[in-house]
Amino acid sequence: QVQLVESGGGLVQAGGSLRLSCAASGRIFSINVMRWYRQAPGKQRELVSTITSGGSTDYVDSVRGRFTISRDNAKNTVYLQMNNLKPEDTAVYYCYANIQQTMDGPRYNYWGQGTQVTVSS
Repeated sequence: QVQLVESGGGLVQAGGSLRLSCAASGRIFSINVMRWYRQAPGKQRELVSTITSGGSTDYVDSVRGRFTISRDNAKNTVYLQMNNLKPEDTAVYYCYANIQQTMDGPRYNYWGQGTQVTVSS
């Protein structure tokens, strides 16, 4: 069984920084794309950032230039460095990973449990 465990959320003032981490554990052969999503109260879940196995990245326009996604393939971990945080960044942040458990097996999608980020004005 594969698990994604997130950490690093919390309460921060506007303009501050947080670093989220998401570690995948269990039987893992390879991890393809990894992503961060967020969901604010009363809103749909939103894709924030993506990083491929090769290191290519993408961001939603509202965070580009403030957030940086990275990954450590040796640790099966994805990070989200969030700088210059704004109150509108307040949400539960979820990590996602597309994982292949065996060399010849299929890929499955996995989600973390979510971590709360609250930015006060």
